[in-house]
Amino acid sequence: MAQVTASLVKELRERTGLGMMECKKALAEAGSDIDKAIEDLRKSSGMKAAKKAGRTAADGLVSVKVEAGYGVVVEVNSETDFVARDEGFQRFVGSVLDSAFASKETDMAVLMAGDLESAREALVQKIGENISPRRVGSVEASVVGGYVHSNNRIAVLVGLSGGSEELAKDVAMHIAAVNPAVVSSDQMPAEVVAAEKEIFAAQARESGKPEEIIEKMIIGRVNKFLKESSLVDQPFVKDPDITVGKLVKEAGAEVLSFVRFEVGEGIEVEEVDFAAEVAAQVKGAS
Repeated sequence: MAQVTASLVKELRERTGLGMMECKKALAEAGSDIDKAIEDLRKSSGMKAAKKAGRTAADGLVSVKVEAGYGVVVEVNSETDFVARDEGFQRFVGSVLDSAFASKETDMAVLMAGDLESAREALVQKIGENISPRRVGSVEASVVGGYVHSNNRIAVLVGLSGGSEELAKDVAMHIAAVNPAVVSSDQMPAEVVAAEKEIFAAQARESGKPEEIIEKMIIGRVNKFLKESSLVDQPFVKDPDITVGKLVKEAGAEVLSFVRFEVGEGIEVEEVDFAAEVAAQVKGAS
C-alpha cells in the first residue's frame, strides 16, 4: 500500500477544505490515490449531509437583490451564528440569491435541485453543521426597494406603484423595524380578525358593562388592532407625525406589496440542557 504522505494530505485538504484527519483517513482507504479519495468523499458527502439534516438550523442570514423593478429575498439557515459569519457560508447564500434572481423561482426545493444542492452538501461536510436554505420571496412592481438590517437577520422588499427606490427603501426600513402584518386593514385574514374579536369580547364582558356598550368596546378594539397591524396606518418610524400611507400618497405612490424575512422566525428551537447532556454521556461511557 502506498504511503500517505504529509504532502498528499495537504493537497487533499486544499482541494476539499476538509480536516486533516478526515483527509488522512480517506487517502488511507483509497491507497493514497488522491483522485479516488476525492471521489469516495464525494460519494459519502450526501450521507454526511443527511445525518446532519435533523439538527435544528435556526440561525443564518437573509439577503436581498433588487434590479429593474424586480427583487428577491432569501433566507438560508445555519445552526450557529459562528457559521453565519463564515465566508464560505456567505458565498453560498450569495449563490442561492443569484440563482433565485436569475430564475425567478420561489420554490426553494425546485431552486436547490442540481448544483446548489451539491454545493450545500459540500459545505455541510466542510463545516460540520446543518445548512438549510429555507425560503425565497419576490416582489415585482414599477418601483421595488429593499433593505437589509445591519446584522443581516432582517430583510424586506417593497413594491410601489410610483414614487422612487429611495421611498421604497424608507418604507422597507419601517417594515423591518415595526413588522406590520398587512399593507392595509382590508387584507387582514377574516379568521385573524375573528380570533381577535373573540378575545376582545371576553375581555370586555369582564367589565360588567351593558351589552350595547360592550359591542362598541369590541368594535373600537378591533379597529385599533387593524390600524396598528396595517402598514399604511402606522406612524412612519422616521417621522411619527405622518403615517406611512400619507408619506407614500404625498409622493404620488401606493404600496402594492411587501415581503419581510427574519432569520429563524417560526422555527421551534429545542432547549438543550448541556450539563445534563454531558452528564449522561459521562455516565454512558463509564
